[in-house]
Amino acid sequence: MTPEDIQKLSEGHDLEVKTAAGQHGHGELPKDFWPTYSAMANTDGGVILLGVEEHRRGQFCLHPMSRPEPVLKALWDGVNNPQRISENLLSNADVCAMHVEGGAVIRVNVPRATRRQRPVYVGQNPMNGTYRRNYEGDYCCDAETVRRMLAERVEESRDSQILQGYDFEDLDSTTFAAYRNQFQARQPDHPWNSLDKLEFLRNLGGWCRDRGSGEEGLTLAGLLMFGKLRGILDAAPQYIVDYQERPAPVAEARWIDRITTDGTWSGNLFDFYRLVIQRLYRDLKVPFRRERERRIDDTPVHEALREALTNTLIHADFSGRISVLVVKRPDLFGFRNPGGLRVPLRDAISGGVSDCRNRNLQKMFQLVGLGEQAGSGLPKIYHNWREEHWRPPELQERKDPEQTLLILRMLSLLPTETLAELDRRFGPRFRKLPENTRLVLATTAIEETVTNDRMQEITSLHPTDITKLLTRLTKEGMLESRGVGRGTYYVLSGSDTPRFTTAMFGEDGSPVHNAGNSVHNAASSVHSGQTQEDDTPSEERLSELQVLAMTMVEKRRTDPDHMRRAILMLCDRDWLSVKQFADLLRRSYDTMRTHYLNPMVRDGDLLLRYPERPSHPRQCYRAASHGTRVNE
Repeated sequence: MTPEDIQKLSEGHDLEVKTAAGQHGHGELPKDFWPTYSAMANTDGGVILLGVEEHRRGQFCLHPMSRPEPVLKALWDGVNNPQRISENLLSNADVCAMHVEGGAVIRVNVPRATRRQRPVYVGQNPMNGTYRRNYEGDYCCDAETVRRMLAERVEESRDSQILQGYDFEDLDSTTFAAYRNQFQARQPDHPWNSLDKLEFLRNLGGWCRDRGSGEEGLTLAGLLMFGKLRGILDAAPQYIVDYQERPAPVAEARWIDRITTDGTWSGNLFDFYRLVIQRLYRDLKVPFRRERERRIDDTPVHEALREALTNTLIHADFSGRISVLVVKRPDLFGFRNPGGLRVPLRDAISGGVSDCRNRNLQKMFQLVGLGEQAGSGLPKIYHNWREEHWRPPELQERKDPEQTLLILRMLSLLPTETLAELDRRFGPRFRKLPENTRLVLATTAIEETVTNDRMQEITSLHPTDITKLLTRLTKEGMLESRGVGRGTYYVLSGSDTPRFTTAMFGEDGSPVHNAGNSVHNAASSVHSGQTQEDDTPSEERLSELQVLAMTMVEKRRTDPDHMRRAILMLCDRDWLSVKQFADLLRRSYDTMRTHYLNPMVRDGDLLLRYPERPSHPRQCYRAASHGTRVNE
């Protein structure tokens, strides 16, 4: 293995490197191995390399261990010790010592933990030993996140809870009658059509009896599907469903039509589905065709939109801190639900594996013909979008707050307008490029950025070949690389900092606000408050800070007081993250956080951008006194 091999690996995996030199330089399992193991297991898995150092921004240097055997023994002893880590996810194939010149580097593949294994935590207490990953390192989860993991672990279905004090008075009778009519129209000979309303609701999973205690009553699924808004909010205070139609293909949060929980309609999921699906269908170009003398107005696009909307509702975590949000734009449809995927992303896309968060809701929708069989909804969406020769859907997970995003673009892989734009930009050399290379550039132009993962969805190329292709386009000046490691993305050369497509959902899941009119605009008061201004430094400003940092750390590299003065000068007017400080000052992430930033916060020298949540994954720091301490 060479540093170049590690560089390629870092773009295809969540990668963490540790020198693991130990006191005498022969090799030792570092103490921070276990928080990284926990963080990767609780996120998407990853690779830990022991015997490698990262100098700055993806530049790696080998530090082989002369005696890897004690390190391997300590690793296996620890992973099998419940006092050390709660779950052993590793098999023999996940750990190997790779011999390089001068010794060995140990590679550890950490799998993503299943829902029933999470949280994977260090020590005995999940509340203070559970970690997750972001692109800046490992962070300790807050109590809310841990409690949600624990609930997901033990509750097969989150909507089967019996609600105390609720009865049929909390249901909207018009909604319930409309559902029964649709059920009967679809299945006129079904024996449930003769049942009274209580037994019908019981068979749907909307009313349940606990066989142990004898308690019975309305379930959360029944209330969410058919309830009145006030009752729903009493049971699920964070509940918001939101549809917004945007007038232009930009991330700007303007809307011209909106449906949300504003009290002008029932507010339940069945009515939300019925109101929204008609708006999603509106303006679709439907080809005229006949089948046995009957006009057919349904298309693969209609079917995909039904699946996407249904999936959004049945997989939502209604205890989460953000809303269900559906966005319609001239160029795409966007769907967001609170809660992450219960299965790995690739398994969700390929299908065949089902772990629905709200199984009773899933059943209710399926009984009236909405929603595919278990594990086949997303593959159906991907298939139908492919039939239209449009760009593959984008499925993403976000953390803190947990949410799942699905974006369906109504654009071809190589639109004529985009090709013409690239032809004007790059001239004759663009026309001579192979198709996959042009596809990379077209994707970057359409989606503003491109990543290795995204091109895996669009092409059949191997991840290593994609990395080589992206690197070559960067060297040729057609792309620019941004970010580090798994967070690396590319933009067209000379482009401004991109406004990611997912920004249309609001930064960090924040609600978006109106700049237009709507017949359903009374709910704007529900979404009061502004998204925090993004005043982190630009790429140009970071370059200036890099020059400043180089002049300071070269003067006295090891003096702690001098390092503190350097930190205060760098963040005199900018919010900087731990990773940015570590890169600028050429120190490790943990050293910077543990020995400098945390003590300086306690001493009042630094301010936290998110003071109410010190472990916030996007935590940043700024000088408290705006430079006065630097000149002391």
